[in-house]
Amino acid sequence: MFASILDSAGAAESSETIAQALQSVRKHLGMEVAYLSEFVEGRSIFREVDAPGLEALIKPGDSRSLDDVYCRHILEGRLPELMNDTADHPLAAAMPITQATPIGAHMSVPIRLADGSAYGMFCCLSPHANKTLNDRDLQIMRVFADMAAGQINKNAAAALRLRQIRSRIETIIAAREFSLVYQPIWDFRSMRPTGFETLCRFAAQPYRTPDKWFNDAAEARCGVDLEIAVLDMALQAFPALPDDVYLSLNASPDTILSGRLGPLFAGAPMRRLVLEVTEHAPVGDYDQLRGALKPLRDAGAKLAIDDAGAGYASLQHIVQLKPDFIKLDIGLTRAVDTDPARRALATALISFARDTGSLIIAEGIETAAELETLQRLGVPRGQGYFLGRPASLENAITLAAAPPHRKSA
Repeated sequence: MFASILDSAGAAESSETIAQALQSVRKHLGMEVAYLSEFVEGRSIFREVDAPGLEALIKPGDSRSLDDVYCRHILEGRLPELMNDTADHPLAAAMPITQATPIGAHMSVPIRLADGSAYGMFCCLSPHANKTLNDRDLQIMRVFADMAAGQINKNAAAALRLRQIRSRIETIIAAREFSLVYQPIWDFRSMRPTGFETLCRFAAQPYRTPDKWFNDAAEARCGVDLEIAVLDMALQAFPALPDDVYLSLNASPDTILSGRLGPLFAGAPMRRLVLEVTEHAPVGDYDQLRGALKPLRDAGAKLAIDDAGAGYASLQHIVQLKPDFIKLDIGLTRAVDTDPARRALATALISFARDTGSLIIAEGIETAAELETLQRLGVPRGQGYFLGRPASLENAITLAAAPPHRKSA
C-alpha cells in the first residue's frame, strides 16, 4: 500500500518526512537501525530504512515473514514495545532472528490507519543491549511514529481518492459516457468552414466541464487512455465530411509521447488531420516531443498550438515545435477591437506567424467588431460563437456543404 501511495500522492515530501523521522529517532536513541515496515500478505516489508553502513543487512524493499519477526507478537501483547535487552524476554530470545541479525535492544510502535487497522511498525533496533532505554524514550518513539502515521494516513486518503477517480474514468471510457461536438473553423476569404475542432462533452453525472474530467484523468494517470478513447471516436467523423475539410483533434504531450497515436491514426486521412497541442505546462524534452510528432507530420498531419498569447508555455511550444497553425487565445481575441494592448500583441503574433510560415487561427470570436478587426489585421481564419457554436456532426456536415456566405452582425 505505502509504495503505491508514494507513487501517486506526495511521494517526495512523504518519503522525506518519514526518512527524517527515522533518522532523528535512531540518533536520539543511539541505535543502529530504524525502519518503517508495512504488513502485506503475511510479510513485513521495509518501506523506509535508516541504517547507515548496514545496507547489506537491511534496505528498503526487503521483507520477512511475520512468523519470523517480533511484529505480530508485539501487536498481540506477547512481547513489549520496548525491550532494552532481548535476552530478558524468553520468547524474543528463542526466535532465530534474534541471534541471526543479531538484535540486542529493540523498540517498536505499531502504525495504525484511520480505521484502526495495523499498517505496519515504526521500529529501532541495535545489535547490543541498552539498559538505559526507558518509558520516556518509548514516548518519544511514539511521537515520531504518530508523525509517520499522519503522513501515511494523509497519503492513503489521497491514494483512495485517485483510485476512485481512476475507476470512474475507466467506467466512462468503457461505457463511452461522452460525445463529440464540432466547432467550425472559418476561412475568411471563402467564408466557409475549412475545418472543425472536435470538442468532448461528458454525459457522466454530476455534470462537470470537460477540462475537469481530463485534469482528473491525468492526475489519476489515465489521462492518455481517456484522450485515446476520445480521439478514436473523433476519427469516425472523417468519412462524413467533405474531402477538403479537416478535423482538429486535441492531444496532450503525454498522449503524443505515448506512442499510441501512430497505430490509432493508421488508415486515417492524415492530410485532413490537425493535431492540436493542448497542454499548458512546460514540456520537459522538446527533442523527444518533436521526435514523436515527426512520423505523424511526415505522413501529412498538421500541428496546431493552442492558446497562443496566454502564457509562456504556449509561446515555448510555438518556438520549439514550429507549428502549421497558431491559435490566437480568446484572451487576445476578446475586445481586440477596443483594446490597443490586445491589438498590438495580436499584431505581433500575426507578424511572427507570417515570418515563420504558420497560419493564424483566432479563437473565441464573439462579435462582428472583433471579426472585422481581426480580418483587418490579417488573420485568415477563426472560430467562435459569433461564427458558429459547437454542434453535432449532422449540423457540421450540413454547414460544410452549404454555399459560402458573409457573416454579419
